[in-house]
Amino acid sequence: MNRKITSRLRKTLLAGAAAVLVGATVTDAAVARPPSASPLQKSIDSLVSEEGFPAVLATVNKDGRTRSLVAGSARLGERVPVPRDGYVRAGSNTKTFTAVVVLQLVAEGRVRLDEPVETYLPGLVRGKGIDGRRITVRQLLQHTSGLPSYTDHLGLEDFEEIQHRFFQPHDLLATALAHPAHFPPGTRWKYSNTNYLLAGLLIERVTGRPVQEEMTRRVIRKAGLRHTYWPQAGDRSLRRPHAHGYALSDPRTRRVMDVTEMDPSWGGAAGQLVSTPGDLAAFARVLIDGGLLPARQLAEMRKTVDAPLLPGWRYGLGVFSVPLSCGGVYWGHGGDIDGYETRGGATDDGRSVGLAVTALPGTFGDAEQGAVAVMKSVDTAFCA
Repeated sequence: MNRKITSRLRKTLLAGAAAVLVGATVTDAAVARPPSASPLQKSIDSLVSEEGFPAVLATVNKDGRTRSLVAGSARLGERVPVPRDGYVRAGSNTKTFTAVVVLQLVAEGRVRLDEPVETYLPGLVRGKGIDGRRITVRQLLQHTSGLPSYTDHLGLEDFEEIQHRFFQPHDLLATALAHPAHFPPGTRWKYSNTNYLLAGLLIERVTGRPVQEEMTRRVIRKAGLRHTYWPQAGDRSLRRPHAHGYALSDPRTRRVMDVTEMDPSWGGAAGQLVSTPGDLAAFARVLIDGGLLPARQLAEMRKTVDAPLLPGWRYGLGVFSVPLSCGGVYWGHGGDIDGYETRGGATDDGRSVGLAVTALPGTFGDAEQGAVAVMKSVDTAFCA
């Protein structure tokens, strides 16, 4: 799930985005590869050798061809092959799946985008400067509600303490509502996981079924995704094959821990899914091609507001619009959850990309530099 970006990181990302993206230089990790190694292979090799990520997995669909590339090792400190298109925790990519279910309910006439949240979750959303009667469903999906993010107050910075803890959605909501609103609804954009926690509760109230069941039936199966799933209560494992994920147990001592096994219940409808880079790329392709939503709802999803993370970035209903160095944009989301960062999406002209690294930027190297490097690799995947 996307973490709070510091002002220093934002400045670095702005500078990185403004630069012309060029192919990575051949690093020690890439030297053993044939001289004809692709720009993308060189780029993901450098994510390992230069940025310190233990492993990288990438899937690219372009010109009717699908390629899966890997770099690094599946286990820290060992030489273990990285599985091509292995399982990863998808983090905030889950938000796009949640948004699709809500928009399907809109298409069915069971939910209205500009109706207050109060209509569907009466009396639930109250707090200092917070009133569900003044927040619309659209504002939840677009991150313009002003709601505080519960993940800012869970103690994720000391992840070892909560790695195996189970969280109930209403407890997560209570954590968020104990803090004041950031701004009046509809006046600004600010990323908040609480928005999608509530979207999941809305889905359950309207359908009378668990959000994971609706997501599986309406999105995962409909899109033909064979390697995407919602971990059930108590499931802390990751299906095989997978590369292990790593996180800092204590940022002060820089001690690293294996977080492949964890309880992802704190992610919920905002970030609980497990997937593969290939499935994430395929999902983005099916979505943008209109395979999951009627044209009217897909158009609503692509109505964007400025998302001031990087120049040109905009946010619709559960998707970012991200500019490419070679022109145009791709539509996707990405996710940050302890152990894994994922990025990618799809373009209107048929390209799609899924890329994952097995640690969050800053776990082994410089956070700002690592974040920029991952995004450059995604750009290379689309543009090279």
